[in-house]
Amino acid sequence: MPTEIRPGTIVLAATPIGDPDDASVRLRGLLASADLIAAEDTRRLRALAARLEVTIGGRVVSYHEHNEAGRGEELVQAAQDGQIVLVVTDAGMPAVSDPGYRVVRAAAEAGVPVTAAPGPSAVLTAIALSGLPSDRFCFEGFLPRKAGDRERVLTALATEQRTMVFFESPHRIEATLTAMAGVFGGARQAAACRELTKTYEEVRRGPLAELVEWAGGEMRGELTVVVTGAAPEVSRPEDYVDAVLERVATGERLKEAVAAVAHSVGVSKRELYEAALRAR
Repeated sequence: MPTEIRPGTIVLAATPIGDPDDASVRLRGLLASADLIAAEDTRRLRALAARLEVTIGGRVVSYHEHNEAGRGEELVQAAQDGQIVLVVTDAGMPAVSDPGYRVVRAAAEAGVPVTAAPGPSAVLTAIALSGLPSDRFCFEGFLPRKAGDRERVLTALATEQRTMVFFESPHRIEATLTAMAGVFGGARQAAACRELTKTYEEVRRGPLAELVEWAGGEMRGELTVVVTGAAPEVSRPEDYVDAVLERVATGERLKEAVAAVAHSVGVSKRELYEAALRAR
């Protein structure tokens, strides 16, 4: 049986990122039964409901980045008054690079219960289709528009070892991939996922340098870019000889100093001992 939503609850519900058939049964039911629906774009919400052949049962209000702070208080108050409040965005899960975070914080502070009706996610879909390591990843959203700010963010991520996921628009994708190739290196493996779950879905995989060439043509549709993380740095025993000798200088025996340092940094005790002997 479907999980019953109690009055006085705020529900974050995922909407299709492309194919309307991806709408969950719970989303359909919530669109029909919620007392108040907060939508990023009310026109898109009504269009989605029409495609799903669902009659919206409650009041609909806008909830977007420009009114998020003030409208959030209204949504929390509605829940406190006993209403079921549904929060949806244009596509995907609210609060993931979309409005939703502030109302969750406000609800938590007010003691109002919040739950979710999970569903489509461009982040998870792109990760799954990328063919890149998915055991550890981080979501970075949209990069800054200005070239200097964008490069600073990418530089800070240059040593990130987890797979990274970014959102990008079609008219900025070439500049973004070019900046990534410049900072991460053109050989870094990546995947550009365009129009996910739609008729003209496209996933391009390969080195960043190749993706830059691909992005040089006419581009349409929102994109999700997945970039493999940096290779882990390999520790060398020679890098920790100074640490050993500093301990020896304070009176510690060489073998004890080597054992302590090797254990703390994860290098071979034998190789570190030999390196320390050579350095002495």
